[in-house]
Amino acid sequence: MYVYRLAHTLAGLGHDVDVIHNVDAFHLQHPAEPKIAFAEHPGVRRHELRSGWGRLGLLATHQSGRPLAHQKQIEEVFRSKPYDVVHYHNISLLGPDVLRYGVAGGRAVKIYTTHEHWLVCPMHVLWKFSERACEKPECMECVLRGLRPPQIWRSSGFLARCAHHVDRFVSPSRFTARMHAERGFSQPVEHLPYFIPRADADWQHPQPPPQDKPYFLFVGRLERIKGLDTLIEAWRSIDNYDLLVAGGGVEEEALRAQASTNPRIRFLGQLTQSQLGAVYHHAIAVIVPSLTYETFGMILIEAFARKTPAIARNLGALPEVIQDAQAGFVYDDEAGLLDAVERMASDTATRNDMGERGYSAFERWWTPEAHLRLYASFLRDTARAKLSTSPLHEWHTTSSPAGPDSSARTLPKP
Repeated sequence: MYVYRLAHTLAGLGHDVDVIHNVDAFHLQHPAEPKIAFAEHPGVRRHELRSGWGRLGLLATHQSGRPLAHQKQIEEVFRSKPYDVVHYHNISLLGPDVLRYGVAGGRAVKIYTTHEHWLVCPMHVLWKFSERACEKPECMECVLRGLRPPQIWRSSGFLARCAHHVDRFVSPSRFTARMHAERGFSQPVEHLPYFIPRADADWQHPQPPPQDKPYFLFVGRLERIKGLDTLIEAWRSIDNYDLLVAGGGVEEEALRAQASTNPRIRFLGQLTQSQLGAVYHHAIAVIVPSLTYETFGMILIEAFARKTPAIARNLGALPEVIQDAQAGFVYDDEAGLLDAVERMASDTATRNDMGERGYSAFERWWTPEAHLRLYASFLRDTARAKLSTSPLHEWHTTSSPAGPDSSARTLPKP
């Protein structure tokens, strides 16, 4: 979602944006087409990587660290234009070798966003032995238990050599930046928060609530690491409020079965952002019970944009976002969760005050304008360090803060 939003926001400002994405990798776990279609922007050109190699091609990349099945397609895109910026995102099934790819003359600024912990975790999400958040690396045993082949290149220095070709690594949270440093990543990682489009119309003129009875809300993928099973278990002790669940995923059938005897839990299926607007707005709070280290917590700012506070597990980047906004509670165990639910539901004044603070924080730090000021500042400063002259130098400078602990930022002109 971040890549989609960033690409369309930049295109809306008049920039040309090319997106390379690995369709073969998507279909490895999702044989069907996506259930929800997204609008296309005329300024965004998608390059779909497809090959006749199938799973063999993906395995070759996984083991070699090189995009063997898609190399020619990627190189053709790099040769097609004199790009000013190359921005890497999730590259796990393209391999670290793509970090070496460059535009003729080496003039492009190259930036990498750590949406997951793949740079320091072969399982991507620091989910150890498929059962708990990783407290210390035991990677070989972890990948074997996860039924994945070990990646020998991870212990060869190959990733560090490839990473050297990237000018700047950024993370959506300070927590995730620290995790990369603590787990031994070779390059410094800086803080560049996420953003979401403005959702003013969602709360100024909201659609009717999805039901009359008060409810809390879970939004996310239905898989174990997201912790919905712990909410379902906790809801056995809650009589006065419903739990609405928005999302889909590989564990959906099992989670529906777990909740089948509780009439206070209702599954809504996958919803678009426009459909989610009213569901967020009318919730008492959104609950994010993730069991492993989220790199940011996009659900939190989606809730804050609708003046809805949050309750989140005290793990990963979630507490950071809630504490920056002062717009919710964090908990450590089921007793803490139940206490937070009761406090949020029974104290309307505190709940509404948190909602206002969340929205104020959204306006300051997580809007497209705030994000682009910071994003452009990273690109401009990197260009100045790398090049004597660059079109990026012409991007207009402002002084509005774009995020917690931020300095002066810039807003790009097309």
